[in-house]
Amino acid sequence: MAFSPRFLDEVKNRIGLAEVVGRRVRLVKKGREHTGLCPFHNEKTPSFTVNEDKGFYHCFGCGEHGSVFDFVMKTDNLSFPEAVERLATEAGLEIPVETPEERQRQERAKGLYDVMVAACAYYEKQLRMPEGKDALDYLLNRGITENSIEHFHLGFAADNLGGLKAALARENISDQLMIEAGLLIQPDDPSRSPYDRFRGRVMFPITDRRGRIIAFGGRILGVGEPKYLNSPETPLFHKGYNLYAFRQAVEAARQTGTILVTEGYTDVIALHQAGFKHAVAPLGTALTEDQIKLMWRVVSEPVLCFDGDTAGQRAAGRAAERTLPILQPEKSLSFVTLPEGEDPDSLIKAKGAQAIEEVLAQAVPLSEIIWRLETHGHRLITPEDQAGFEKRLRESTKRINNETVQKYYLNTFKSRLWDEFLKNQPKQGAKQGTKRYERQKPSVQMAEKSGVSAQIDTIWIQQAILVATLINHPELFDTIGEQLGSLEFSASDLDKLRQEVLKTLASSSGLEFQALQDHLIDTGFSKLMNGLLSRQVINHAHFARPDEHSDVARKGWEQTLRLFHRNQLLEEIRAVEEELAENPTPEAFELLKALKQTATQKEDAEENPSNFGDAKSA
Repeated sequence: MAFSPRFLDEVKNRIGLAEVVGRRVRLVKKGREHTGLCPFHNEKTPSFTVNEDKGFYHCFGCGEHGSVFDFVMKTDNLSFPEAVERLATEAGLEIPVETPEERQRQERAKGLYDVMVAACAYYEKQLRMPEGKDALDYLLNRGITENSIEHFHLGFAADNLGGLKAALARENISDQLMIEAGLLIQPDDPSRSPYDRFRGRVMFPITDRRGRIIAFGGRILGVGEPKYLNSPETPLFHKGYNLYAFRQAVEAARQTGTILVTEGYTDVIALHQAGFKHAVAPLGTALTEDQIKLMWRVVSEPVLCFDGDTAGQRAAGRAAERTLPILQPEKSLSFVTLPEGEDPDSLIKAKGAQAIEEVLAQAVPLSEIIWRLETHGHRLITPEDQAGFEKRLRESTKRINNETVQKYYLNTFKSRLWDEFLKNQPKQGAKQGTKRYERQKPSVQMAEKSGVSAQIDTIWIQQAILVATLINHPELFDTIGEQLGSLEFSASDLDKLRQEVLKTLASSSGLEFQALQDHLIDTGFSKLMNGLLSRQVINHAHFARPDEHSDVARKGWEQTLRLFHRNQLLEEIRAVEEELAENPTPEAFELLKALKQTATQKEDAEENPSNFGDAKSA
């Protein structure tokens, strides 16, 4: 069976190569590529790479390479048609029937891209004509620059029924092709001529992952409905599988490690102009599972930005609920909420790019959104209220299809339920209202869980970060293992975990993150691991995440180590000061003086790295 290039492209666009290969190979993301042990020959050092952008895999050891179809053919012993049919079915695509009509349709489809290019050129030209002045003024008044107008190929569709139709007809483009491309509307009455779909609108071209124009979005000038009008579904365009400005955002997304999802086309452009070039938007609908999976091919945790009004919160809730079933290890979402009455465009105009940075700094994980969804509008006073809340959380968590992710969500929610409702309830016979049973701060709860006092909660967090970074990046053992082994940990549970990690990595060189994590869980550290690898630590140290580059993780670890040493020294100074206040001996005074001198030298060493050797020896 012969398949058209367009159909094969559609299958590859919907099925990620890394996702398919990842079912057979443990892949680690490094920059633009994924690496792992080759499935086609025995090797101990990874030489197998997957490049999602270029759509191929290659092994530098045995030379095997190919596309997603080749991989399925070789690993499952299938013919090419069988591999295509399997992946197409998985992608939800119907296998085209090879008929003369289908072949003719495929030939016409080849020309649809040319039709879209011609239409875009026409709209761009119209924006610079006298009839496009109001549209151009609208864009400029919105703060969209000339550079952005050119970069995003913005244009204008005049308010008449046949402007585009006549212009493209002069280029020998038939009405039928324009109808198939979604540019013309064919009336139900066949005796009437087709007419332009977009009229009196500012035009925003929509491209696919390869940068080819596949559709348009039109924003009406003045009053009218609908405010935004998108192209219909066509052989080129399936709105649930594409994102506005995705092609333009990919490179910046890789550099920043995330994608920022907002709601409107002009918001995307405003964000790009303000330096947030990793911004995209859905195409007039709620975010779909396929759009989320598309972003996951580039980054592990896109950030969804919603307006602070009720509609924005409903949209966040729908996105969270839609994402739960498809969650995978190291694949999730974060959420930010704008101040009420603001969108990204208005916020940038009012307060500048810094305001967006401040909003992004407040991003919360998907698990937090689920928690908020299940608490919103519910009373949580009585035991029955709280039991109902636990039931709702459990039901939401069971919607997660991946068993590993579901397990960690259940553990996280159980831990939080304990902290919120159970931990500080008075024991039978205890007096109510005493200080011992008053509501405690989250930092105190975390400290108690770790076995240390609230006063050194910061030190516990830093100790946890130091251990978690090595667990998530065991490849750093040779670089940081000796330093970690020389530290003194005040929390006994963390110290036991640290010793087990160091012992395991010392005896098993080349151990990967997942294998190390499984070993630690099997050896009795599951409860502590759940806390370490959850956002309790990651919120304080994004560099510790397993998907972060090793160099970034190492630098972050070294900075945390310096802070840890400094805080240890400050705690020691505080303890000596307290002792000196109670018992002012010459020995205590001299010790305090020496400790403060050491602290000053360390601060100087941080500001002047060339002096670090002297400070260290002191």
